[in-house]
Amino acid sequence: MEAKKVLVISYYYPPMGLSGVQRTLKFVKYLPKYNWEPIVLTGSPETFYAYDETLTDEEGLSDIKVYRTDSKKSKKKKIKKFPSWFIQKLGRAVLQTIYQPDSKKPWLKKAIKKGEQIISENKIDVIFATAPPFTDFLVALALSDKFDIPFVIDYRDVWIDNPFHFFATPFHKIYSNNLERKILYRTEKAIVTTRFIKELLLKRHRFISHKDIEIIHQGFDPDDFNIEVPKKDKNKFIITHSGVFQDNRTPKYFLKAVSEFFKNEPDAKKVTELRFIGVMRKKHLRYIKRYKLKENTVTTGYITHKESIKQLLESDVLWLMLNDNVRSPGKLYEYFAAKKPILACLKDGIMKKQVQDSEIGFITEPKDVKAIANEISKLYKLWKTNSLPIPSEEFVNQFDRVKLTANLARVLEMALEV
Repeated sequence: MEAKKVLVISYYYPPMGLSGVQRTLKFVKYLPKYNWEPIVLTGSPETFYAYDETLTDEEGLSDIKVYRTDSKKSKKKKIKKFPSWFIQKLGRAVLQTIYQPDSKKPWLKKAIKKGEQIISENKIDVIFATAPPFTDFLVALALSDKFDIPFVIDYRDVWIDNPFHFFATPFHKIYSNNLERKILYRTEKAIVTTRFIKELLLKRHRFISHKDIEIIHQGFDPDDFNIEVPKKDKNKFIITHSGVFQDNRTPKYFLKAVSEFFKNEPDAKKVTELRFIGVMRKKHLRYIKRYKLKENTVTTGYITHKESIKQLLESDVLWLMLNDNVRSPGKLYEYFAAKKPILACLKDGIMKKQVQDSEIGFITEPKDVKAIANEISKLYKLWKTNSLPIPSEEFVNQFDRVKLTANLARVLEMALEV
């Protein structure tokens, strides 16, 4: 049977790195398994925080058609330094005052034009757009209107109720709210990563029903974990954090807790290693010095996704910190797949519930230094007796991206039938 074709609209796509590309990339990788041929419409920014050319090296991905706006292969890509939280907030405030729904609004016309080219060259059955940026949704809406093709939208993060989305005036918020309402009214299905986001949408837009929104969690790719990992030093207690400290996330309280832990258990300082995988802000690096943890800390900077998985598998404990409930960090599900205990500094909410369900979570409030130090001490004692917990295969397998893509394929089929 001939495969049906889905146009995947995603501004963030390799060789751009960081976590924002993973969900889309893995959907694209596994959709052919379910008789869907993905064709990608994306940007080609010459400046970004990280690039990873290895992401599309996996089997099958090299065969995917990828159309880029303003593709200039001759130009060398530049790495942008990760700004301070203040500069990041200021930049968002300025750009989101000028551009609605977000700073990628200038991409809209170019993306629509490129989308028209794709549809003229390929028989597209369904359009799939993932956000942020929410400009991706507008591209899907415009192409759907012009060519009468059904479209599906995917919320990786919440939009109007996102505390990190800046609205300069009530008018800006009303404008975006009306945009979201229009898109939700027109889309065949909306996909979200958590029940929390689903409930926010149902509460904000009363005309949609539960059946209009599908939950497809973030996940992990089993292929990424099918690697050989060198034997680690059994005399090292390794605690690792993977990913960027976006927005208001900070290692401050964790580092302070480690310092307290060392005061209480001086011998642990000789064997403990803290690993930070990914881009770090200068302020966060200063905390390492402030709490006298330089000798115990390794910062890798940005490394390839494959190398980051290897680092997870070499660790004893994986640390996660989140100050809110509006986002669903993809790294949590890779933590589950690594089958290591998780030190989770989280607010009450869906992420905390999932960590509790894993039965490998050691959970505290994000800023409770004493509690964090106590949990580190528990983990250290378990490590010394070779008693660290591991999750069940049944729990981990529910976040397998192969299975999650099967759910997406089902949603795309439903969109065709409406």
